[in-house]
Amino acid sequence: MGSPREQHQHTPPRARYGNAPPRGRYEDTPDAAATAAEHLVAEGAAHVWWWRCGSRVDPADLELLSTEEFRRALSMLAERDAAEFVTTRARARRAIGALLGLAPEGIVLGRGRCPGCGAEDHGPPRLARPALPLAISLSRSAGWGVLALGAGPGIGVDAEALRPVGASLLTGSVLTEAERAHLRAHPAGARREAAFHRAWTRKEAVVKAVGVGLVGTALDRLETRPERAGPVRLTHHGTARTTRWHVEDLTVDARLAVALARPEGPAARGPVHLHPPA
Repeated sequence: MGSPREQHQHTPPRARYGNAPPRGRYEDTPDAAATAAEHLVAEGAAHVWWWRCGSRVDPADLELLSTEEFRRALSMLAERDAAEFVTTRARARRAIGALLGLAPEGIVLGRGRCPGCGAEDHGPPRLARPALPLAISLSRSAGWGVLALGAGPGIGVDAEALRPVGASLLTGSVLTEAERAHLRAHPAGARREAAFHRAWTRKEAVVKAVGVGLVGTALDRLETRPERAGPVRLTHHGTARTTRWHVEDLTVDARLAVALARPEGPAARGPVHLHPPA
């Protein structure tokens, strides 16, 4: 199965996975994509890509966006923010297309229903086309973009550019008492910053995987155990149900903290394949 953080060079789905599964399960999905999805689910694997975003919008990226995404980009006041958004959405389509053996133009990114209220306008991102049992998550931070795709009903990824930690974060409602105590045990500086970003990215990866986001979670009840190197098993207490997640920290760049959350059970048993920028 390989190590939990196995890196690999991408090979076409047919060459990597062999023959296509019997038709019928994914009637409207090309054989190559169906094959890749079948084996990814059987492996319980996740794939993570990351990249740097430029400060200007690339017209070639705009061509891959949906009408709703295009309007969202136009509404952003700062071009750097729009460039991050456009680049991340376009790169996500190219990455998924390369993995599944499809043209990026054929990848449609939509939204799932919000698990909290059932609305469709602010639910978690989903792979709308091709219709496969794969979950996706996106993150942007200070010129970085990250995409995670995996087997199972949900996945969450969060990336945060490392930055100084203000004293107010140690007294607010973001951290649990145990997390605050762990941070206070370190003097102000690199170790405290690393501990904070470990806790924060784990929290956000979980709430993204759950699908409710930061607004729908009491962050000071979500214990992330930053004193542990991980992987860790975290519990999210939602209004309707309690869920448990397998969370690990990913090393992709010294300037970036990244955490990946997958459901406990078979969907989290497989390796994480890391795809560095081309």
